[in-house]
Amino acid sequence: MELTPERLASQLAAEPLRPAYLIAGPEPLRVLEAADAVRAQARAQGYAEREVFEADARDFDWDRLSASFRAPSLFASQRLVELRLPTAKPGKEGAEVITDFCAQPPGDVLLLVTGGEWSKQHGGKWSEAIGRIGHVVVAWAIKPHELPDWIERRLRAKGLQADRDAVMRLSERVEGNLLAAAQEIDKLVLLSDGRTLDLARMEALVADAARYDVFRLIDAAMNGQGALAARMLAGLRTEGEAVHALMGMVVMELQRVASLARVQARGGNMAAEFKAQRIWDSKQAVYRRALQRHAAPHWDRLLVEVGRVDRIAKGRAAGDAWQVLERVLLAVAEPRAASLLA
Repeated sequence: MELTPERLASQLAAEPLRPAYLIAGPEPLRVLEAADAVRAQARAQGYAEREVFEADARDFDWDRLSASFRAPSLFASQRLVELRLPTAKPGKEGAEVITDFCAQPPGDVLLLVTGGEWSKQHGGKWSEAIGRIGHVVVAWAIKPHELPDWIERRLRAKGLQADRDAVMRLSERVEGNLLAAAQEIDKLVLLSDGRTLDLARMEALVADAARYDVFRLIDAAMNGQGALAARMLAGLRTEGEAVHALMGMVVMELQRVASLARVQARGGNMAAEFKAQRIWDSKQAVYRRALQRHAAPHWDRLLVEVGRVDRIAKGRAAGDAWQVLERVLLAVAEPRAASLLA
């Protein structure tokens, strides 16, 4: 049976741990928190040893994972084995290993599979096998009309009360960014005086997380949200930002994804490259979505274009730096926008 992350929490509290869990979906915060809940329950029930396998390369050794399932524990009687599938697709060999585990799960091993994507095409016999002995948890993205209720539930879970106007204002300010919403709610826990939060109090305590900053600008483009990126860029221009002040971060992020694209193109170790680029687990899904849209040569071309933007901004080339930067961001977000580039 498919569960939501919230339903999983109640299941973990009501029953002993099952042999296997699959947690996947496009919302990183919900995946992370659901997986953390399983880890916490495992620790509470004596799973003192933990192994982590990153299956994000074509040459991942599935035999090593299979051997780990059969191996005796070295330091504890029970082990948590984590399998991270960023694309949520184990392939034929991986599906067989997972299915075999589920057919006869060792009594001392708990399998936790996490993925950064999910759709009807991702599932198969391997996920059905996990569902028979454990739980499949899908962390769908929160839709705009669902966000106020999500915020209200999270406020209550943290012991806070807010009226509807206050909840709506927080929802507007975080613009669908669950991580920003979670951070603001954690801050409210520290700043609130125990009274119900009304609109005025919420505005006084909460920073404007929807402010158009360069970090969220790049995330919007990488996530394929071209219209949002263009709107954010216009906001930055209105706020008086200078193009050259943005370019350092834009160039750095495009260099990162171009490097990842080259490693992916040659079938290299993506886990090692993410580590080398200092991209944490919570941010990897953004890069993976971008890598699915464009091949390595496209990212190299974008680097050339941002170099041109930088020269224009510094007066070393002709053109409108804001316009060219907008076209670059649109080309990051949407393959068809590549025709906008010079």
